[in-house]
Parts: sequence; C-alpha cells; structure tokens
Amino acid sequence: MRFATRLIHAAYDPDQHQRAVMPPIYQNSMFAMREIGENIPYKYSRLSNPTRQILENTVAELEHGTHGFAFASGIAGIDCIFRTVLRPGDTVVAVRDIYGGSYDLLNNVYAAWGVDVVFADLDDAAALDNILAEKRVKLLWLESPSNPLLRLNDIALLAQKAKAAGAWVGIDNTFATPYLQNPLDLGCDIVFHSATKYLCGHSDVLMGVAAVKDDALARDLGKMLIETGAVAGPMDCWLVLRGIKTLSVRMKQHCANALELAQRLQNHAAVAQVYYPGLPCHEHHELAKRQMRGFGGVVTIVLKNNTVQAANRVIQNLQLVQMASSLGGVESLVNHCYSQSHSGMSPALKRELGIGEGLLRFSVGIEDIEDIWADIDGALRA
Repeated sequence: MRFATRLIHAAYDPDQHQRAVMPPIYQNSMFAMREIGENIPYKYSRLSNPTRQILENTVAELEHGTHGFAFASGIAGIDCIFRTVLRPGDTVVAVRDIYGGSYDLLNNVYAAWGVDVVFADLDDAAALDNILAEKRVKLLWLESPSNPLLRLNDIALLAQKAKAAGAWVGIDNTFATPYLQNPLDLGCDIVFHSATKYLCGHSDVLMGVAAVKDDALARDLGKMLIETGAVAGPMDCWLVLRGIKTLSVRMKQHCANALELAQRLQNHAAVAQVYYPGLPCHEHHELAKRQMRGFGGVVTIVLKNNTVQAANRVIQNLQLVQMASSLGGVESLVNHCYSQSHSGMSPALKRELGIGEGLLRFSVGIEDIEDIWADIDGALRA
C-alpha cells in the first residue's frame, strides 16, 4: 500500500475489534482476570492498552520500524529515550539549534545527572569526527529540520559516522513527519515525534511517539516507559490515530501554503530574513531536495526592526493567525521563540544561534493562502 493508504489502514484489523471501522477507545485502567496467574494480553493500562498498542504499531509501520511507543507528552518521550541510553559519564552530542524544551532537558537535568552534554554545529561533519575522537559518545541527537531556524542535518552521513563509533543515533522528526522523511531508512536508530504537532494535527493532544528497529533497544525503551509511567492515555491515542488518517492531505496543504508564504515574505519591506528549506537561498536547500519529499509547513522570519517591540506590534495586529506555544495544527500560528519556545536559553546563546527578539516562527495552517497572506502582510505593514 502507498503512504496515504497506509495512513488510514495501517496496523489495524477490524476483525480483532468487533468489526469497528475506527479503533475503539479502551478507556479503562484495568482488565479482568478469571483466575490467579491467568495470562491475558492486557492487565493494567500502564503496562499495555489496546488503543495505545494500535497507535504504537501504526507509528512503527509509518516510520519503517518494528516497535513503536506512545508517551504522555513530547518531553516525556525524549526523557524516556535519554534515560534508556544514557548514564552518568556518557556523552550526548546534540545539534546546537535545537528545540528549547530539549535544550532545557539536556542542559538542566542530564548535565546535572553527570551526563556530558555537547551542543555542536554539525554542518561540517568533521566537527562530529573530532568529538567522536575525543569523547565516549553514547548518543547523537539530531533535529532536522530544526526548531526554529529550519536547518537540516545530513542524516545519513552523520548517522554513519556516529554508529561507526558505537553511538546510538536518535532524531526529532517532528517538523518533517513520516510524510516527508523516514530517518530509520537513513541510518538512525530512534525516530521521535511530538505527536502534539502534525501527527495529531488538531491542537487537542499532548503526546510523544517513537519508533525503533533494534529489538534490544525496544525492550529497554519499553521497560523504561512502563517503569516511569510516562504512558499516553487511550483517549489521546485515539485522537492521534484519527489525526494520522488525514496527515497526507494536511501536509500537502501545509507545505504548499508555507512555500507560497515564504516566497512572498522574501520581498516584504518589513522582513530582513526568511528561513524556509524550500527557498533556493536557504543554506540547506539542496540537502532538503535530496533528503526530504517536501519542505514542511513552518516558515521563520526575522524582522528588519529586530526588536521585541516590533515583534509584539506584528503579533498584536494579527487577526487570523494566533500566537501560541505549539505548531502543526490546521490553524496558522505564530510563536515568538525568544520569549516562548526558547526562553530557557541565555540571551547570549540565543543571539549566537540567531534567535533574536525580532524572530517570528509561523506554523502555516491549511486555511486559504490568500487569507493567511492578507493577515500577515497587514500585520507587517501596521
């Protein structure tokens, strides 16, 4: 089956669930046993739940993995992954321009736990070679495209180098989704998504999901998920299953709208810089064409007046586009990354990375592009 068909039919057999067309919501915490020691597939929903299992199997299939996992939130999922593979004294290498929540987790929690955390610019693969030669790297953590500057990693090249040195390779694939790229096919061991974003697509769930191929890694990650209790609830799993069915049609529109918006913003008098991998001027445009099947639904801009006052004026004049702390829903959103998603970073680090006070990240929705453009253009001119 092709991808759009698998989104609707993957990993679900109606014959196993009273011929229900949609997977049922097993909204219960426990399952009855007839006698002591009875071996039943489901006992307690922290251990396993039929709705969660359908979602986990679906995610694994869509990402070309063999094992899937659903977590109570995106950060809960990243934490479970890190807890599974890292120990005090290990080194984790993460891309520098990383999601603020992941940065905070590594910088504030894992560094304090005794993990050596290295944030690196991996544009030049030689930088990774140097780190691998000097340190005992246990995990390479990628994010491609990155949040919010939409920079790409050469996934296959970096994964090959890290795995040759004995490291696990994980990637946050939230911005791309399985619609645009499948990192397990490029050499990664772990692919992660904040399902809160595009997989759900309707801004009504908190969840993280992951897929792996390695059986031993899957066993350890599954054990960590159960023992930490960071499991996703059945209702949330059902909502994400529902959202996944329309991922293909939504992503087509997200990508088309984002490309059109980015092209128009390039020539706007109030805009100094546009970050979007689909633009030929983007530093990783050629890599994006080679590595992805499209360019995604996020567009980031820097205002010519690169100040918080100018950014706030734009936000206050938006009527259709709402300011919010997430992305990937059907509605268009704007995020002031300096004060929202990356607020945990120091001002000096944000400046160094290019996350200025006048940077705005647009999650481009699936509304009519002319309405999106009229709203953003009007706010920029106000």
